[in-house]
Parts: sequence; structure tokens; C-alpha cells
Amino acid sequence: MTNNVIVSTNPSTAEILGQVPFSLPDEITSKVNQAQQAKILWKELGVEGRHNYLARIIELLTESQEELATLQSQEMGMPITEAKVDVEDGIRYFQWYLDHAPEYLAPQKTFENDEIYHQVFHEPYGVAAVITPWNFPISNFVWGVAQNLAAGNVVVFKHSEECPLFGKKIEELITKANLPVGVFSEVYGDGQVGDFLVHQNIDLIWFTGSTKVGQLLYKVAAEKFIKAVFELGGSSPGIVFANADLDRTLESIFMNRFLNCGQVCDGLKRLIVHQSRFEEVVTKLKELIQTKKVGNAVDSSTDIGPLVAKRQLDTLQDQFQDAVAKGAKVEIGGKVIPSLPGFFFEPTILTNVTPSMLVWQEEVFGPVLPVVAFNTEEEAVTLANDTQYGLGSYIFTEDKQLAARVASKIEAGMVGINNAYYGQPCSPFGGQKLSGMGRDHGVFGFHDLTKIKVVAFEK
Repeated sequence: MTNNVIVSTNPSTAEILGQVPFSLPDEITSKVNQAQQAKILWKELGVEGRHNYLARIIELLTESQEELATLQSQEMGMPITEAKVDVEDGIRYFQWYLDHAPEYLAPQKTFENDEIYHQVFHEPYGVAAVITPWNFPISNFVWGVAQNLAAGNVVVFKHSEECPLFGKKIEELITKANLPVGVFSEVYGDGQVGDFLVHQNIDLIWFTGSTKVGQLLYKVAAEKFIKAVFELGGSSPGIVFANADLDRTLESIFMNRFLNCGQVCDGLKRLIVHQSRFEEVVTKLKELIQTKKVGNAVDSSTDIGPLVAKRQLDTLQDQFQDAVAKGAKVEIGGKVIPSLPGFFFEPTILTNVTPSMLVWQEEVFGPVLPVVAFNTEEEAVTLANDTQYGLGSYIFTEDKQLAARVASKIEAGMVGINNAYYGQPCSPFGGQKLSGMGRDHGVFGFHDLTKIKVVAFEK
């Protein structure tokens, strides 16, 4: 970012893709003011009145699927095969919000006698400042913006400075949908722009990103006394019990760590393996990694792409080097890839990991997997919960009673068992501890984005 522009860089090649001007303070204030003027109209349109506008956005996204996937792959390094799935999923989630808004936002009768009845209404907060990260550009946009718009909030949106061209494309598509002025607008810039935005006249902060930034935004929300919905960092554990079926679940373990080059908020970031299966798990993961191709994200044969930016690669190297200096053993990987011009790091497995290492203490946003051993169920749960985070978690066992028992003890907002992943638009997504507050999706997301009003009617 130089001279008040955001420079977009292709992390596969380190080449510049383009640039986008920073949004200036007056522009941001103007967009928030327009949003304040639009919020009553958008609310009073109701679910049915908003439907056609939002359906048009879905049509435009669908028509642009290939372009969106390619841009996502070029600008932040997601392998093109994964980017295509992400775009399809984003559109599917958007459609689900639209289909189910009437049901989940409908008035509910809570009391009735011969003379009166009570109805509870879910009303929008008003102007939502929505700030999203770069790791899933389309899904993050849909999760943050689409459910807010369906719930009746108007949105001032800031995408990550790592994918400004993608943000511009989103703005271009929504402009074609001809929403009423002020219902959706977009601002561009880094954390300073986001900070300026949330200090404006807004009614809700919706944020996905780091815990550090989330804590700062929570202070802003507290000072304003407004609602905040946060999905923050994670260091999700995966527990492999002695009776796990590795033939059935090995690909799931790999995917949950190395999808999107390990840059997934709820990705499996600490693998906890029963001592009797430890060597087998490490060996089979190493063998599986050796079958995967690391390369340019737009190449359809690539399994693992680059880190999003050099700063991300630098952070990952610092965490890795800290572990090695404190005695971790590198089972596979552990190096940057000089033959590739972008920001690549080999998929890596570490053993001899101790709690003092940064790869255990911090969120690791990259293709490095620390693996530790356990002997008892109690020890496995203790290791799983030995983190300030509580977003996702994973259990691998053929014993359903054991899985249910351990799931109840894990301090996380979501638990996946074997090949069953918890992500669906109907199910809540969010965390405990320092992984956030509030939930996205389903009835839970709609209710977190709306305020409750009870009205007592005479018959």
C-alpha cells in the first residue's frame, strides 16, 4: 500500500495485478450517512420487498462464477479447484438466506388469552459495518453482507486490503442490481480505514478476522453501546483415537489442515494422536503430502497454493523457526520453495512439539501441522482445550459414544466427527473463548442480526 492506493499482488508470482485507491474519510462518512437515510426504507420493504433485489444479486454472482473464481485464485492464492467450490458455496449460502428469511424473521406469537395476544418481531438494527478477511473472498462477503441485507440491515462493507480487485468486482455486480441508494456501499483500505468506519454513525459491527482486532472493535462497540457479531481466530484441535479408521479419514485430516494452504479460521491446527497410532498417523500423512502438488493457484493440477502475502509467509516462518529452536522435529517440509516465484512454504509436519512453542500457543495460518501424542481420554481433552481459542474441533474415532462424550467436553463452538463437517447454511458457525461471539447462518444468524420487539395486541 503506497501513495494512498492498495496494490494487489498475485501471491503465486509476486506480480502486481492492479491497484485500488483508498477510501477517503469524507467518502466513508458520506456512505455511512447515505446508509442511515436508507435504513428505514430497506426495513419497511420487509422480507418480500427485499427479495427481488437480493435475488438479482444472486443472478449476477451466478453469471460471473468463472470470473470470480479466477480472480479469487489470482489475488489471494486459493487453488482454482477450491476457488470454484467456494464460489458455488457462497451462492448456495446466499440463496439459503433468501429462501429462509421469511420463516426465521416471521413474527412469533408468545402469549394469548381471551382478551389479548403477544407477538415478537425481529427488526433490523440499521446500519451494519461489515469487515471481512481475505482467505475466502466470496464466502466472507456472502456471510457478512447477504444475511445482513436479508435481515433488513443496510451495509457499509470493507473487504480485506489483500483482495481489493475482488472487492471492486463485488461492488460492480451489486451496482447492477440497482438496490436503493445507501443500502449497500463499499469502502477500500487497510485497518485504518476499518477503524474510521466503525467510529462513524453505525448500529452494528459484523467482523471476521483476528482476535486482536476483534478485541479492539469490541471496545468500540462497547463505547457506542451497539451490537457486535465477531468470528475471530482459531487453533482447532483434531483428536485421533486408537480405534480411528485412517483409511476412511486420512483425507479429511489432510484437508482440514492444508485446505487453502492452511489459511482457514476453523482449520485443524493441532493434531492430537493416541500414542498407539502416533507413528502410523505421521507416516501416512507424510506419504499423502508427497502425492500433493504445490504450485501456481490458477493451475488446475495444484493442490496447495501460496500464502496470501509475504507478511503471512514471514509470520509463518517465525512460528516455524521458534518451534525448531525449541526442539521440534521436522518430519516433512519446513522450507520456502525457491523454485516458485511467489510466497510458498512446503506443507510441514512437526513432532516433539511442546506447549511453549508458538505453533501451539498461536493461530498458525499456513501449511504447518504440529502433532502430539496422548494416552488417556482425559489427557486428549486437556490438550484439545489447551488454547485461548474455541472455534472448530475434530474427533476421529469409530466409537460413537466416545465421540459424543468427548464432543461435550471440548471448549469449541463446533465439532466435526470423522468425515462429518459442521458447515452448512442452516447450522450456526462461530466460536467460544477468544474465537468470537454471536453466530452466522440459520435462524441463529438471523436472530443475532436483529433486535427483538414484543407487541401486545387487543383482540
